[in-house]
Amino acid sequence: MPSQPDLPSATLHAPTPLSLIGVPTDIGAGRLGAAMGPDALRVAQLGPALAELGCEVRDLGNLAGPSNQRKPRDAEHGDLRNFGEAVAWNQAVHDAVHGELAAGRMPLMLGGDHSLAVGSISAVARHCRDTGKRLFVLWLDAHADFNTPETSPSGNIHGIPVACLSGLGPRELTHLAGFAPALGPQSLCQIGLRSVDAQEKHLIKTHNIDVFDMRAIDELGMRETMLRALAPLAGCDPRQTHLHLSFDVDFLDPEIAPGTGTTVRGGPNYREAQLCMEMIADTGLLGSIDIVELNPALDLRNQTAELVVDLVQSLFGKSTLVKNVQS
Repeated sequence: MPSQPDLPSATLHAPTPLSLIGVPTDIGAGRLGAAMGPDALRVAQLGPALAELGCEVRDLGNLAGPSNQRKPRDAEHGDLRNFGEAVAWNQAVHDAVHGELAAGRMPLMLGGDHSLAVGSISAVARHCRDTGKRLFVLWLDAHADFNTPETSPSGNIHGIPVACLSGLGPRELTHLAGFAPALGPQSLCQIGLRSVDAQEKHLIKTHNIDVFDMRAIDELGMRETMLRALAPLAGCDPRQTHLHLSFDVDFLDPEIAPGTGTTVRGGPNYREAQLCMEMIADTGLLGSIDIVELNPALDLRNQTAELVVDLVQSLFGKSTLVKNVQS
């Protein structure tokens, strides 16, 4: 068997202190319920679970923001729904995430819907530009989230964050970092896609985004998929590189994670998801995290939140697999 590229190895150092930032809104989603996601993760003991691994965890509570009351599509703002409210929530996320990064802490943004990634990743991009670090984003999701206001079939803002971060969309969202685009095509890799609109396929191709959809995972296996996805980070110095993970719960197969509003069959199973998280941890480069689209209103006895906590523990050193596999 041919040799495989090595993952960047973690450097031994004191763990970065963690900050949990709850964002209780589903204003960008089509279904209610994700606003309860932050508290569902707390009920599932996310903070104590990370503390058990030696992490110093500070829970900042939930951010305040506008009402989640639904409004019709807004012709003045790209025919999007709840535009002003979404901008306000994303600005609050940006400010909170940027503040924790500036204080030397690792922010874990607990959503809420995936539109909030515009605020969190814009803050990370701003921090990386200010500190001279290279930014790389892993986007784990069943959906590409690469519609624009012009191509969105629903007008729901959780379907456009990748486009906004790529500089396509209303200025209020594209320029949250103070510049645009917040992300260049070589800074983003999407994994687990299996529901992509025709317009999104065109934008992914024209923007040259690296994507490993579920067919790629089926053909390559999760280990090889992650080796290829993380290959651009091989040899990177943790002091000069920032890896951001944007984790949409619908990345997971709904058989194991029913508690999300936009389930798509055929996602990664438990073992594949654990391996994915462990290989991210092995890089030693993780600097910030989004956990989004957890909808306890659709869950069964909080089992999806408990699974997410288990997976997040794997990002911080918990190992379920024997790490002695040789190429």
